[in-house]
This record gives sequence, C-alpha cells and structure tokens, in this order.
Amino acid sequence: MVELKNVSVAYNKGQNVIKGIDIKIEDGDFTFIVGASGAGKSTLIKLLLKEVDASDGTVMVNGYNLRTLKRARIPKFRRTIGVVFQDFRLIPTMTVYENIAFVLRVINAPRSYIKKRVSYVIGLVGLQNKTKSYPTELSGGEQQRVALARALVNDPKLLIADEPTGNVDPELSHEIVGLLKAINQCGTTVVMVTHEHELVKHFGGRLININQGTVIYDDIIDGDDSYMEEDV
Repeated sequence: MVELKNVSVAYNKGQNVIKGIDIKIEDGDFTFIVGASGAGKSTLIKLLLKEVDASDGTVMVNGYNLRTLKRARIPKFRRTIGVVFQDFRLIPTMTVYENIAFVLRVINAPRSYIKKRVSYVIGLVGLQNKTKSYPTELSGGEQQRVALARALVNDPKLLIADEPTGNVDPELSHEIVGLLKAINQCGTTVVMVTHEHELVKHFGGRLININQGTVIYDDIIDGDDSYMEEDV
C-alpha cells in the first residue's frame, strides 16, 4: 500500500514543490497520475522511491515509513518496487535475457531461480523469441517490454511506470498500457505517470491529477472496455 498524509517537499530555500498532499493507493490498485510539466509528478515518484525526503508529513510504501527509514535498509525497501522508465535504461552490451537476469544476479539469487524467473517474465511480456537479441536489435516497443520484464523479475509489490509510452508510437502505447493492466489484474499494484490523457480516457481507472504540487482531482473514470480484447 502507498499512503501519503499531508506531505510536502520543499526545494530552493523553502519553496514547496509538493504542497500538503494526501494520497492512498491500496494493494492491487491501478492508478494513473497526470499533470503538466513541473506539476510535481517527478517529485512524487522520487518520494515513493526515497530519492527525496518529505519536508513534512508521512510517506508509507509497502509497509515502510520512509520518513524514518534508515539508510542501510533503503536497498531492501527498493527491492519491493519495480520501476519502468521512459528511456528504457537497458545495458547495450547485454542481451535481453542478461538485462533481465542482471537484477537478480546483483542480489545473489540462486542460478536455478534466476533461470526460472527470467524465463517466466520474458514469456509474460511476449519476448520468447528475442532472448539472445541486444537492445539495438529491438524496436522501441520491444525495448520497453524488456524494461518492463526487468522491473517485474524481482516480483515487486509495486510497479511504477514513469512515462512508459513516451518513446513509442500510439499503437504501441496501447499495447504497453494493456500489458500493464494485465499485470495489474494478476495482483501487482501499478502506478503509471503519464501526460497522455487519451490513454487514460481509453483504459479508465483511478486518475490522480496534480497541478502546482497539489492534488486537484482524484477519482475513478470510465474507460473503453474494448481494450480487454484489442490491446492485451
């Protein structure tokens, strides 16, 4: 669960970027976060990852109180979260399989588990025929699927997708969000940051709109149910 209570973040001599927001996201939810550039979306993501600290208020993520979390426990906390970035951040000298397996190798997971888990998430994102390919040999949509598989390989409680459709065309954008929706339906909590309002209108769900560091809208919106058949 993600819960922010009266949270503010101050930069630049006390100027608040986040201003007293309250957000609660239950386990298993799918939440879109939208807002213009500079609205506070990036700061909110950094809060959830403990890359920045709240100036005021309480931040709870996956059972951790981030205001009181000790530095030594941050790596363990971050392993409960998967993150998908707009720019993919794949290692160019590694194959698809190696890029995904790397996440488990750095925490010394057993080799047998790595093989089983990596094969599973590769199948989940539909890249069974690309395991030996390098990032430069993949399309933008395929690279984003690798990034998604890498975010999922450690079986995180929470998946944060930060503008995951920013570098793919509209058709692939629908595929990516459809895949995120399918992953969510398997039980993973998903928070997706986006500026693409048409995607939100198409898929529907929880929508949080941030403007100038405050939440100006937080409600469920209806979408086009046809994505269940067309996009997944």
